[in-house]
Amino acid sequence: MAKSKSSATTTTTTTKEENAVVKYYKETRAELRKVTWPTREEARTLTLVITAVTIAMAIFLGVFDYIFQVVVRGIISGDLIMVGAGVVLFAAGVAVFYFNAQEE
Repeated sequence: MAKSKSSATTTTTTTKEENAVVKYYKETRAELRKVTWPTREEARTLTLVITAVTIAMAIFLGVFDYIFQVVVRGIISGDLIMVGAGVVLFAAGVAVFYFNAQEE
């Protein structure tokens, strides 16, 4: 049996849902308003700290890369002096970190 349309139409109030992208940007903007942003001086100081740590780590990794290069070159060429020099440099590096950690 087919349904017949009745003259009494039910009215439903539907709210239009926001687009998901629009909702995301509105929520993001609201959250960004709550952020306490650093001052220019704080940003400058933190940038300098990050740059200094990056340079220090680059030097640290470069030194250890050179030590391992000396050791591997000595092993490949059979030169025991290079292997010994590399091992001594590595041991010195480990000793520096060990004694530095003991002071803290």
